Amino acid sequence: MMTTGYKPEKKEASKPSIAVFYPSFEGGGAESVGLWILEALKPKYRVTLLTLFPLDLQRLNLAYGTQLSSENITVQSIFPGGFQSSFKFLMANNTSMKKLFNHWFIRQFKKQAQGYDLVLSAYNATDLGKKGIQYIHWIDVFDKDGEFYTKISDFSEERMKGNISIANSYVVADAILTEYGIESTVIYPPVVLDAQNIPWEQKENAFICSGRLTEAKQPHKAIQILKKIREKGYDVKLYLTGGGGGLYGWKYLRFLKKMVAENSDWVTLYQNLPYKDYVNVLAKCRYGIHYKKEPFGISIAEMVKAGAIPFVRSVGGQVEIVGQENQDLFFDGVEEAVEKILLVLNNSDKQQQLRSDLEDRQKIFYTQHFMKEIREFVENEFSCYQPIKSDLTL
Repeated sequence: MMTTGYKPEKKEASKPSIAVFYPSFEGGGAESVGLWILEALKPKYRVTLLTLFPLDLQRLNLAYGTQLSSENITVQSIFPGGFQSSFKFLMANNTSMKKLFNHWFIRQFKKQAQGYDLVLSAYNATDLGKKGIQYIHWIDVFDKDGEFYTKISDFSEERMKGNISIANSYVVADAILTEYGIESTVIYPPVVLDAQNIPWEQKENAFICSGRLTEAKQPHKAIQILKKIREKGYDVKLYLTGGGGGLYGWKYLRFLKKMVAENSDWVTLYQNLPYKDYVNVLAKCRYGIHYKKEPFGISIAEMVKAGAIPFVRSVGGQVEIVGQENQDLFFDGVEEAVEKILLVLNNSDKQQQLRSDLEDRQKIFYTQHFMKEIREFVENEFSCYQPIKSDLTL
């Protein structure tokens, strides 16, 4: 295993050691959570991140606002940098290869992490080789991959269920209880956003739809909904932002781009936008729209933090972001979305009320709040039990 980072000085030897599990940094909300967990733990613990590929910490810091370096964490990667592009390409475009790499990594993690005081998965529920902590974004990520892959990792569902679990929303916590029969503590992900404070009157009469440009996210539904709004005489714009879905997502992306081209007078697609440029687009939009039911929905939390009014599905983790009390923003399908949007567009008093309610919810997702909750959780687990050493032979 390749190592980058530092060797702790003797004066740090008394600090408890934590090995953090995160296979591959591919962007998105889970990546932000993983990095901010490291940020939260680095002052008090000797933190080692184990991952498949070397990391450019400077690039990640710029993207997510963290301050990680070789001076405050250690990074251990299985593959050297020369293989990174090829292996990442395989993982992004071949589901079987992704499962193979991930389960091999689980096996390697269990071998490498035995000597640490605590093990922690920042990337979902997994078998860490001994009792640890797992932050769960969604269920069935590794355990349902099939016998061939779980044999590679020697995956034990019993060991996975023995971990102490954190969920990113109450929706996910309920799913964890239903699927695994275990309880979890909800700690909402941090929202890293430093948007311009543009007055409402100076914002564009525009919607933003952000996230991966894949069929699962259904960004084309935003076009369909807002097209109906425009047909009723409302001059609204739509900005679509996000990345593609690899080679296997080309068909949907071609379909989406065709839709964008057909409505190019009011729809703009920004693909793979740098984060600071995405924030600038988001800051100028009065409204947001998101069609997929999400376990959490980091892009929706970003809309709230940027001062936009987001319209979202009535079931899913996004309800916890927007607030159950804001029923005017929830819809079940295209026609109801049109109805709800028209009601808000036609009522400036309602807009002001929603903006005030949503402003109160912004503080829930501050990075400082997230780090405080993570630190307290880890400290509590250290005080509750002595980490159990494993007798695994891998």
